[in-house]
Amino acid sequence: MSGFSLLVIAATDPAWFDVDKLPVLIAAIVSIIVIFYATFHRSRRGKFQVREIAGLKAVEDAIGRCTEMARPLLFTPGWGGDIQRPTTIASMNILAHVAEKTAQYDCRLVYPTHDPVIMAVAQEVTREAYARAGCADRYRQDDISYVTSSQFGYAAAVDGQISRLKPASVFLLGTFEAESLILAETGNSIGAIQIAGTDSTIQLSFFIVACDYTLIGEELFVASGYLSGDDSILASVRAQDMLKVLIGLLLVVAVVWNTICELTGAAEQSWWSF
Repeated sequence: MSGFSLLVIAATDPAWFDVDKLPVLIAAIVSIIVIFYATFHRSRRGKFQVREIAGLKAVEDAIGRCTEMARPLLFTPGWGGDIQRPTTIASMNILAHVAEKTAQYDCRLVYPTHDPVIMAVAQEVTREAYARAGCADRYRQDDISYVTSSQFGYAAAVDGQISRLKPASVFLLGTFEAESLILAETGNSIGAIQIAGTDSTIQLSFFIVACDYTLIGEELFVASGYLSGDDSILASVRAQDMLKVLIGLLLVVAVVWNTICELTGAAEQSWWSF
């Protein structure tokens, strides 16, 4: 069959383009343009300006508190995610910064997790962070451990470590489910400074009431880019903010337009009735 015949068949086939999906195509194109703009425009803007987040400012204080009290820092990514989750990746970026600071301050870092893959990645991230700090000899591989894949078995294991080690600071950053309040309350009971963050709206309420500082939603990803110094992460967050503003404006325009149409239609109907 010739190329011309294929072109004629494609042109006459009514299913080659679904007009109902046109808004999705337009939204995708607009999103791509905004993301590219936010990513490549950063070179002319310099450093991103991030509003002050109390949880970010408290990271250095939490690590310093562990050093002063000669007690460890416990960092856990939660039970609900795997290595592919965005929250887990953001947690790894924060772990790299925290591990580098604990290496400099000669502070013990304890990292229990429910997933052997996360454990392996965390070990590599921590090892590299200690090497960057020039303190490779202070790295302790056994402190980054796999406990269990069972949800409440994991919660019990981490609770046991918190109760025995009595860390001066606890970092709960990642994907958490029903174990969130159990871990947060145990850390609160020993008087530890707790910095928590997740994208789960259900678990955030527990962190807010039981922890000292909470990174709410996208603040976790901002913290990941801010502490790691990765402008690409901050650019993606900026693109999301721009899209939110654009969606909000479109909603306002849609409401106003619909209201005008309704009023105009009612006026025309009343005129014809008269």
